[in-house]
Amino acid sequence: MTSSTLVPFLLSSFLLFTIGNAAVFTVINKCSYVVWAAASPGGGKKLNPGDTWTLNIAPGTTGGRIWGRTGCSFDSNGNGHCDTGDCGKLACTGYGSPPNTLAEYALKQFSNLDFWDISLVDGFNIPMNFVPVSGCSSAGAHCSADVNSQCPSVLKRTGGCLNPCQVFKTDEYCCNSGNCGPTTYSKFFKNLCPQAYSYPKDDATSTFTCPSGANYQVVFCPPSNLQEVASSNNNYTYSQ
Repeated sequence: MTSSTLVPFLLSSFLLFTIGNAAVFTVINKCSYVVWAAASPGGGKKLNPGDTWTLNIAPGTTGGRIWGRTGCSFDSNGNGHCDTGDCGKLACTGYGSPPNTLAEYALKQFSNLDFWDISLVDGFNIPMNFVPVSGCSSAGAHCSADVNSQCPSVLKRTGGCLNPCQVFKTDEYCCNSGNCGPTTYSKFFKNLCPQAYSYPKDDATSTFTCPSGANYQVVFCPPSNLQEVASSNNNYTYSQ
């Protein structure tokens, strides 16, 4: 093999190895309305009710996020805006704007573990489950509560519920000093979604791990005691 063909061969082999060892994330829309799924890395995709989207994420990826967007409108070039989770494009190249329920992850980190969670630190817009489907015994993280309809008035926004940091911008809620505790507002989120991050220091009950090599599923509007109501403003009511 000549030097001119060796480099492409090595690059191709590396890419095949990376893809072969990638974690598979399957995103499923079980809502009764359209969700514009977004991922960083990964881009974005319109998901009608029942649709799925598969992402292959390389080991070693940190700062990964998957979220759903609502109230979106995009032009033929994929530019536009959403009421919640907006990134300005159909295929996101960065993070979305609050409020948005987040599935966060870092793959193949300390002790060869994946670290992952559901976070409400950027607020809430869509109920979500984040669960391993192979390679891990964890039951996953769940946040299927009716947060939007119970949202305190000061935190309410179209289609979602902001975290207090975005509203008050103080250290008490944003924890810029790195030293903060639960507040009345974080307890509101924690009571409804006990397994989700409710404020920046909420690590003890909100961070989950799996051995590297696990695959995952992110479900919007997972089945629960929640009765989904199809509407343009994404309201939810409990089933009787």
